[in-house]
Amino acid sequence: MKAVLGCLILCAWLVGIPLLTGAIPAFFTKRRRDLPFMWVSGYMLSWALFQLEAVPLVLLHIPQGFAVLVRIFGFSSLALAAVGAFLLIRSRKSAPRLTLVREEDAGSRTNRIYWGIFFALAALQLVLAVAMNYQDGDDAYYVAVSTLTESSNTMYEKMPYSMGVTGLDLRHGLAPFPVWIAFLARISGIPAVSVAHVAVPLALIPTTYLIFYQIGGQLFGKKKEKLPLFLSFTALLTIFGNYSIYTAENFMLARSRQGKAALGSIVIPAVFLLFLLILEQTELQDGMSPQSFSGPGKGRRKSTVWMLWLLLCVTVLAACLCTTVGTMLICLLLGVGGLCAAFVYRKPGLAWKTALCCTPALVYAVLYFMV
Repeated sequence: MKAVLGCLILCAWLVGIPLLTGAIPAFFTKRRRDLPFMWVSGYMLSWALFQLEAVPLVLLHIPQGFAVLVRIFGFSSLALAAVGAFLLIRSRKSAPRLTLVREEDAGSRTNRIYWGIFFALAALQLVLAVAMNYQDGDDAYYVAVSTLTESSNTMYEKMPYSMGVTGLDLRHGLAPFPVWIAFLARISGIPAVSVAHVAVPLALIPTTYLIFYQIGGQLFGKKKEKLPLFLSFTALLTIFGNYSIYTAENFMLARSRQGKAALGSIVIPAVFLLFLLILEQTELQDGMSPQSFSGPGKGRRKSTVWMLWLLLCVTVLAACLCTTVGTMLICLLLGVGGLCAAFVYRKPGLAWKTALCCTPALVYAVLYFMV
């Protein structure tokens, strides 16, 4: 009974809370019933919030810091979810029903078969990610940190190899992704190792495909019949890309519990998605007619672009949670993307707005060298 209750709590925190939290940006971007957008933006908001609340507690050496973090993050997450639920109810009459795959994307019978192939490939990956999961060298540190954090109520103050007291591990303390897993273990009562090896892959692998689903929708526009083929081809590349422990496919399927995998498989693709959405709104404002589409329903619609910029900034914070290397990589990606967009659209504002979004990563980078 306890295990069943723990699984239900995990489902609520890995599915329900992100969806309700993501309803906030979805409301302001006029994607009020777009489940993929809500799911992805909800995870970005949740991770960014965890980063903002966890790092100060790590640096200040608060006694029983993890227990304090559990209460603070739990309350703030539930508050955001409550706001999202309110906005979702408020928009109930003005928006179509919630959908995962839009009806216009399903298309003909042949297209539905293609969708069936993709869902079968995705389900196979989820089964294999759990049934054939294995430990790697990094588990000796990252999963051990999650277990030690949950059992001792301290964060990065004990060595995961020997459990001996040590000074602050600043390199990993500024990117407390294992502490997020420890949080899930604490609220559910399920051991951290089980959460890391079972629950996290079942949540984060679908998140990756939901991002690619939206990216494909932006790239293919009205050619919706190509979307399931694009996703199926992506799934095949992922299945047969595990030829080395260093490939992106290996990180996505076999090491999704690690922050580096979340950065490469979720956060960086989310940045590309947000760039596409922002540039789409730029074209709409300029009266251009690109081939892409966005949001549920027919046609293209203008949305509040400031929320997309805010989401991009939030995604930068999520990158900082995943790994300290993420601070450098995300700034490099945004810098190149912002300069290219400013040059192509002849809008210098795109460059400086992108630079402003890099501010959180720069702050954590400076903090790393100062502390």
